[in-house]
Amino acid sequence: MNVQTLDIKAEQVKEIISYDPATGEEIGRAPIVSAGEVAEAVRRARQAQTAWAGQSFRERARVIMRARRIVLDELEEIALLISRETGKPVVEAISMELTPTLDLMQFFARRTRQLLRPQKINIGQYGLMGRTSSIVYKPLGIVGIISPWNFPWAIPLGEVVMALMAGNAVVLKPSELTPLTGLKIGEVFKRAGLAPTLLQVVTGDGTTGAALVEAGVDKIMFTGSVATGKRVAQSAAKTLTPVVLELGGKDPMIVLEDADVETAASAAVWGAFSNSGQACASVERCYVHESVAQKFIESVVEKTRSLKQSAGTTEDADIGSMSSERQLAIVEEHVNDAVERGARVLTGGRRAGSLSGSFYEPTILVDVDHTMTVMREETFGPVLPVMAFKSEDEAISLANDSPFGLTASVWTKSLRRGRALAERIEAGTVMVNEVLYTHGIAQTPWGGMKQSGMGRTHGRLGLLELVAPQHVHVNRIARLRDMWWFGYTPRAARLFRGLARRFATGNVLQTSLLLPQMIRRLFDRRSSNGRR
Repeated sequence: MNVQTLDIKAEQVKEIISYDPATGEEIGRAPIVSAGEVAEAVRRARQAQTAWAGQSFRERARVIMRARRIVLDELEEIALLISRETGKPVVEAISMELTPTLDLMQFFARRTRQLLRPQKINIGQYGLMGRTSSIVYKPLGIVGIISPWNFPWAIPLGEVVMALMAGNAVVLKPSELTPLTGLKIGEVFKRAGLAPTLLQVVTGDGTTGAALVEAGVDKIMFTGSVATGKRVAQSAAKTLTPVVLELGGKDPMIVLEDADVETAASAAVWGAFSNSGQACASVERCYVHESVAQKFIESVVEKTRSLKQSAGTTEDADIGSMSSERQLAIVEEHVNDAVERGARVLTGGRRAGSLSGSFYEPTILVDVDHTMTVMREETFGPVLPVMAFKSEDEAISLANDSPFGLTASVWTKSLRRGRALAERIEAGTVMVNEVLYTHGIAQTPWGGMKQSGMGRTHGRLGLLELVAPQHVHVNRIARLRDMWWFGYTPRAARLFRGLARRFATGNVLQTSLLLPQMIRRLFDRRSSNGRR
């Protein structure tokens, strides 16, 4: 995409400017869409959605797969755009944004029909009375997506694909820091043959996002901070608009005494510093058994010092810039608070002086505790605090001592032990001998506990967030009256008491003892015709 085509004349319309955080260079501009224009976008989406919902899953899938081919053809161009808007290395844009979404696109294009097939419900003994129940899944209508700046391609595109495959229309509001990536998503689908009104991208600032919440959409998918998520939920509650909120994390990593220390150290470094630590699933707290803590720390420091930090467009960059000066200032505040309270910086702990953009050196902290902000609040930057523990119970207690609960990991050579500990951790996803990457698995659900949000994206659970389940109940013996209808005779009362004692047990043999009474009730002329 030639981003210059997105430039808007400042005297004509209010606009946002996208800058490369590594260089400060202007990349392009996008309009700040007004509340009235957002409402009009939702109205247009509403008109188009009915016809889209009427198309088959196969027809919808064709559009998704055409879009996928365009993404593959323009892989390098899109990766460069993501890198320039976010500061992350181009190779990381490919590995952590484009590759997972290419997989997601083919998965939901091919599997949505099966995942949303009608489901028969076992209704127990009511089935013996000629009744059947099933669940069918219907599109919600219009899905509003408010996406963040840290993964400006992967997060919204996955939700867009799932919403479209479920038969919905979408209005997407990308972050004001990464509007061009959001516009590129819209362009790709338009070129793939999707009607422009079925996916509309409304660029702007917080007022644009607030307008989308209030514009009458049928569901809001929001990814961002806890504070903003609460405001979104409060606003949506006024119209009872359902929401899915992914609000970040303070993700713990537990390294047990029997773990492979070198492997765990490599995982910690990647898990903490990928995307400059600006991932909701980044390792933000590391707890290591005291018997291996020193060895682990030495390895982590060595691996961190070997990382190359430079502009994301540099071919061999491991770590790029942070996405904004505002986020860098939060990182500085957390590290400074920790040091003032007694923490030690083993490497990093400052801006990268040799680089002119928003760069912060990957940082290892020790002698930390839970009184420090860096162990309590989401840092969202390249900082890894390491703390020793004595026992499994202590490690679990420390891991759960947080208002967040998005992801966590346990490192051990015993898979049985790892699974047992994983189930004790309060997090939406817990990994054993793995970190960070499960957002990239299309088949698995993504979401958190506690203040990490509500609802799920990805997997079947995420797909079910984008449809309305409808229960269809059928009486296959319509010629017979129901035995619980009027009139309420003494004989009926005896039967109802018998149903309470026998039918409600769920035991067919117990219910069979009531068959004579039930048959008489069904053919009782007086009760059938009503009172005379």
